[in-house]
Amino acid sequence: MTEMAKPSKKVSVSRKWLAIYSRPRWEKKVNQLLLEKGIESYCPLNKVRRKWSDRMKVVEEPLFKSYVFVKVKDEDRTEVRMTPGVINFVYWEGQPAVIKEKEINAIRRFLNEYENVEVQPMDLRVHQRVKITMGPLMDHEGEVIGLQRKAVKVAIDSLGYVLVAYIDRTKLTSARPE
Repeated sequence: MTEMAKPSKKVSVSRKWLAIYSRPRWEKKVNQLLLEKGIESYCPLNKVRRKWSDRMKVVEEPLFKSYVFVKVKDEDRTEVRMTPGVINFVYWEGQPAVIKEKEINAIRRFLNEYENVEVQPMDLRVHQRVKITMGPLMDHEGEVIGLQRKAVKVAIDSLGYVLVAYIDRTKLTSARPE
């Protein structure tokens, strides 16, 4: 009698960009250590002009302090976490935060084109029009009617009714007035 094959666990074979949190001022070192392990990683570097007493010099500084991006399969996450200088993955709703390939490519193109780039959080104001970029209400527009530390109360116009939702700030972008 032949033995039936046991159902195997479904193993993820697709690689995703994830954000990792590193020790302060270890971004370049962590990136190098990951590359040496054969792990695809990206530490966005910003070209900044610094003045020394006798000259000006362009230096490369990490664009995002204490963050490095890695493109890995789920089963490779432990190897990343065991790298010196890596604190942990950045989590979003209990899962490692996944960054879209097009966002990584946009950062690369932007840094290739510009120097002295600044990272600033998006400033939201009450009555500002916003567009939702993620989740079930993606691509809907609404008006900010309240601000909290991490969430924004947005009124979404729909079928003559106003739906009110608390949406994470990172899922919003400014919408142009019509």
